[in-house]
Amino acid sequence: MKKYLLSLCVAVTCLSNGALRADVAAGQTAYAARGCIGCHGVGGVSAVEANPTLKGRDAAFIRQNLTDYRSGARKHPVMNAMAAGLSDADIDNIADYIDSLK
Repeated sequence: MKKYLLSLCVAVTCLSNGALRADVAAGQTAYAARGCIGCHGVGGVSAVEANPTLKGRDAAFIRQNLTDYRSGARKHPVMNAMAAGLSDADIDNIADYIDSLK
């Protein structure tokens, strides 16, 4: 019985971790379609020193910053405009796509 419960717990944990992760492929598509690639580069590596490279950043960092730009809590004219049209799902997907670039 203990082995069964342990197996069940492991299975539920594995399934829930996958379910919590946003759609990385949709994030990659949104990253390109929403223009992120223009400033932050292919694969999150910026070719312009003034624009930050996003590769290596974790999903929580990206999610928080995009949410702050969208709400206006963080000010940057270009990023405020870019983030204004993002849904929560877009933000989650883009954040998990960037997180996957590690």
